[in-house]
Amino acid sequence: MSEPLERQLFAADALLPTGWARDVLVAWDGAGRITTITPNAQPNGAAVATGPLLPGMPNLHSHAFQRAFAGLTEYRGESQDSFWSWRNLMYRFAARITPESLEAIATWLYVEMLEAGYTSVCEFHYVHHGQDGRPYADDATLSLALLRAAKSAGIGITLLPVLYQTSGFGAKPPRADQARFVRSTDNMLSLLERLAPATRALGGILGLAPHSLRAVPPDSLAAAVQGLTALNPQAPIHIHIAEQTQEVDDCIAWSGQRPVQWLLEHAPVDERWCLVHATHMTPQEYADAACTGAVAGICPTTEANLGDGIFDMPLWLQHGGRWGVGSDSHACVNAAEELLMLEYGQRLSLRQRNVLASSTQAEVATAMTLQAVQGGAQASGRSPGGMAGPAGLAVGQQADMVALDAQHVALAGLPAPSMLSSHVFGSHRTSAIDSLWVAGVLRVAQGRHALHETAAQAFVAARSTTIAAG
Repeated sequence: MSEPLERQLFAADALLPTGWARDVLVAWDGAGRITTITPNAQPNGAAVATGPLLPGMPNLHSHAFQRAFAGLTEYRGESQDSFWSWRNLMYRFAARITPESLEAIATWLYVEMLEAGYTSVCEFHYVHHGQDGRPYADDATLSLALLRAAKSAGIGITLLPVLYQTSGFGAKPPRADQARFVRSTDNMLSLLERLAPATRALGGILGLAPHSLRAVPPDSLAAAVQGLTALNPQAPIHIHIAEQTQEVDDCIAWSGQRPVQWLLEHAPVDERWCLVHATHMTPQEYADAACTGAVAGICPTTEANLGDGIFDMPLWLQHGGRWGVGSDSHACVNAAEELLMLEYGQRLSLRQRNVLASSTQAEVATAMTLQAVQGGAQASGRSPGGMAGPAGLAVGQQADMVALDAQHVALAGLPAPSMLSSHVFGSHRTSAIDSLWVAGVLRVAQGRHALHETAAQAFVAARSTTIAAG
């Protein structure tokens, strides 16, 4: 039985997991899952995409409240500015966030993400408590604010409440400005039980984010992973790892091992895990981590903004590693911009061009898009086929789709692969996006989300209030 016309979309060109195909008819069911992909088809009355149809991009790493902080730290406050001095400023901003401001900030951020080609987000959420560090009467208050924001914007969400207990390796007590983050392991597992029905009702995914090895002692990490697995054996697990050289040095001083090396030897890392950043690894760590099936969550614009370093993507791919991209601190909210920065970082490091083109996809934007979508679906828990199943525009996957504007000046008159390349490397990135669907529901039309104006105004007001509070 064919799907109704309102659940069908025709595209002259579409990027399928196997590559580009012509005259593709996509159909989905009432739950927003793709039921058929038919190349060499006719529109037969279905809606027609304005340009090449792409799979929606998962955003693997987001701290929503930090969007209101973007651009406010671009001055030198210390003789040698670094991630750690930036973090001190960020903590001051986090201390002022309220449930109302978080919801307003996140709603606008998620609207921005949709307009920029992201169709889902992994929200790495660690501001849990009131401004005085004490839990809210409803311990899930801030998590629920994020779920409401995702619902309002219409973006898919993987909610990752963060376990945060210590200020450094060796179980150093938390700092006073970390009080809003801290939870016991039992309390975290109770929170997950509380959030499970609310997340399911939204069609979201619930996982866990042990913040980092410096913030979660070994016994707590083991107990949290075990508890999460008892609740849901498929739930995703994300962790910051080896982002900074100081973190690596501190981990060696504490354990005699580097962070990734320690994690792989002491935790059941597998395809459920996302290793966020993983910037500073040895060649052996690259090989060992890739073999686990874990996804590397790369955040190129944030890593550049914070001076983290450059992930060795060719070495990761050499070992069959999977990866996706995230906007992290949201200095930039743009899926194509993350791909551009990732490729350009490799070019600067290696003094080569088109580094991330693959053996099967010589065109670099096509290769990166397919790889990032595949890894992103796995790490966000949004791929029912797991590692084995194709992600993106494929039967059984969610109908998350992006249509480019074939009449955009940077794209007009080009073949589809060149349109994608020009979108990533030759346009203003978001300007070439015409339409976007999440689970088959049109969320962006002619480049704009329906909530664009109202969400932007609420964001500006929330940011002004937050800044004025300090």
